[in-house]
Amino acid sequence: MGLVEELVRARADYERGDWAAALTGWREVDPDTLGADDLMRLGTACWLSGRYDDHVEAMQRAFQIRSEAGEAPGAARAAGLVAIASVFAGQHAVAGGWEARLERILDELGHDVVERGYRAILQMFRHIGAAEWSAAAESAAAIGEYGHRFRDPDLIAMGLCAQGRLTLYTGRVPEGLALFDEAMVGIAAGDVSPIFAGTVYCTMIEGCQEVSDFGRAAEWTSALNRWCAKQPGLVPFTGQCAVHRGQMMALTGAWPQALEEFDAAVRRYQAAGRPDAVGLALNERGDVLRRLGEYDAAEGCYEEASSHGYEPQPGLALLWLTRGRTRAALAAVHRLLAEREDPVNRSQLLPAAIEVLVEAGDHDRAATLTGELDRIAAGFGCAALHARAAYAAGHVQLATGDPGGALPYLRKSVQAWQSLGCPYEIARCQLLLGRTLRALGDEDSAVAELRAAIATFDKLGAKPSRREAEQLLRPAPPGGLTAREAEVLSLVATGRSNLQIAEALVLSEKTVARHLSNIFTKIDVTSRTAAAAYAFEHGLA
Repeated sequence: MGLVEELVRARADYERGDWAAALTGWREVDPDTLGADDLMRLGTACWLSGRYDDHVEAMQRAFQIRSEAGEAPGAARAAGLVAIASVFAGQHAVAGGWEARLERILDELGHDVVERGYRAILQMFRHIGAAEWSAAAESAAAIGEYGHRFRDPDLIAMGLCAQGRLTLYTGRVPEGLALFDEAMVGIAAGDVSPIFAGTVYCTMIEGCQEVSDFGRAAEWTSALNRWCAKQPGLVPFTGQCAVHRGQMMALTGAWPQALEEFDAAVRRYQAAGRPDAVGLALNERGDVLRRLGEYDAAEGCYEEASSHGYEPQPGLALLWLTRGRTRAALAAVHRLLAEREDPVNRSQLLPAAIEVLVEAGDHDRAATLTGELDRIAAGFGCAALHARAAYAAGHVQLATGDPGGALPYLRKSVQAWQSLGCPYEIARCQLLLGRTLRALGDEDSAVAELRAAIATFDKLGAKPSRREAEQLLRPAPPGGLTAREAEVLSLVATGRSNLQIAEALVLSEKTVARHLSNIFTKIDVTSRTAAAAYAFEHGLA
């Protein structure tokens, strides 16, 4: 096949989004014969195939050709694109060098060109990295302005998406989501180039996840999945796509499949040279494992996520709480509450913080945070956040001795989670409803809620929650013992040591020792032998 035919074929494969085939075609052509346009296409195909170094090499040659030909705007475009792609790839030093080239060309031009929009993108990235949110918002607006002025679909979509994400962080969630919807128009029409389209997809889905708009997140995750599938050889964005698919699967109770997606995301991020992004996938994996009761594996995921620079909170605090490390969980929650001040991050933190505070007995602080969560939910208008706020309010009301006040909140939470199809969250509400109805004296209704919760936990494999619900179905322990104390006492009666009890119940030895001290006081015994005898006498062993 001749040079012209190879080029025609490679260009056609490129336009179809078949990056692997396009690269194969261009390999058949002497690179010294390629013009700047073909080199730009080749560079883009290399980046989208995960071949970052080849991308930089092709763009470097395109930049040189256009610079030597006096095509300053074309050279600026090459510099801007490689700088932006380098930021996406986490190559910030390289991005800085190319941004300097872009700045020099734009300063020499002296007149307005669309490539100034690329400089605004890079400026926005820098402001975001420095937490300069007002300046970042100004840059995002400038991106959109250049896009509209020069009718550039990439800049229009990028500007709208960036403005939307930054608007979310001010608490104006409906306004931010409306900007996301507007950005999606260009994506859906196929007007936006692949690097920008993938970035916009992932940015919008992340934003929707952060404000608990799971309806939009699910819709756009499906769209991103279809978009990725149409591009053979695509490497960037596929890791993020796997994470988002896993998040949706986790919400709908498909936990084994979610774990597979998170594992795939780790592999794809590594293939794309994005070790910094691996932490997100590991954190999500840890959250699922924690719910399954695989605590050691969950803690391992959280630790590995931390080693990649991702803070695995509040999931790790919830794991500590489950393992009896209440003081550690409480310390983490107090720190996080002091650090995370914007409403989006608060909305993600508050449900877990309230749970930890309730279990630690700090009901006043929990009640205050419940009011804050309710106000945030009202401002955001997202169903899942309303469900979480209602659950938190019900939990606090029950903990403070007002089961009648808790009941309507918990009913509201169940209805909201049912509308979203989230079985684990529904069952957790049913478990709390069971406790609430029992406190109100409606034992039959309480048992029905608890049995329904157990059926769901069984189906999901949520062993810790199932054990919790089962304990509530058992008769109240004698001697004023708590359910956990009765569980410890039953294991003492089998002759197990504190270490063996700790391993069986996934607690620390210190926590087991504290339980034993409380047990001895309540049942008025001074030895393990006497305690075991009490357990046998009262049907606990």
